[in-house]
Amino acid sequence: MSEIGLFFGSDDGNTQSIVARIAKRLGEENVDLHDVAEITQLDFARYEKLIMAIPTWDFGQAQTDWDDFWPELEQIDFGGKTMAFVGLGDQFGYSDFFLDAMGQLHDEVAKTAARIIGYWPTAGYEFDASRAKIAGENMFVGLALDQDQQPQLTCNRLNQWCRQVHAEFGLKTPLQLIQD
Repeated sequence: MSEIGLFFGSDDGNTQSIVARIAKRLGEENVDLHDVAEITQLDFARYEKLIMAIPTWDFGQAQTDWDDFWPELEQIDFGGKTMAFVGLGDQFGYSDFFLDAMGQLHDEVAKTAARIIGYWPTAGYEFDASRAKIAGENMFVGLALDQDQQPQLTCNRLNQWCRQVHAEFGLKTPLQLIQD
């Protein structure tokens, strides 16, 4: 079993591609990927370090598989867990709801999580509102990616964020900075 459980939902493949790229950087031997469409609550119990990746759909909605899993998610105690979040959204097409699903997921998990890491600056994004923005700060609750409007920035953002969470998770294996 790996050190990190990375849980994701993906309808069009963008989020699935992103989590594979994160696993390469953190070391595939360190990360187990789990599609939320195929998990149970017990899958979270196997890890002390968790990353959750979620895209925001339409007007602030969670991806379908995350939405279906939400009642079970509400029952999980994340005590003793270190958590990080990744969100995908469209900052121009849905400027009033940018990364809302990541904010909702964070808020639910934060009720019981021991520690949350991987906060990410809002600089370089243009949006009107986001539930993923930390109130009163210029930070998101996790890595913010926009594959619709800023795909050219994703590689560098992934490298920077993975460097950050690699240190915050205290991983001993080498970090792989990749130009993909």
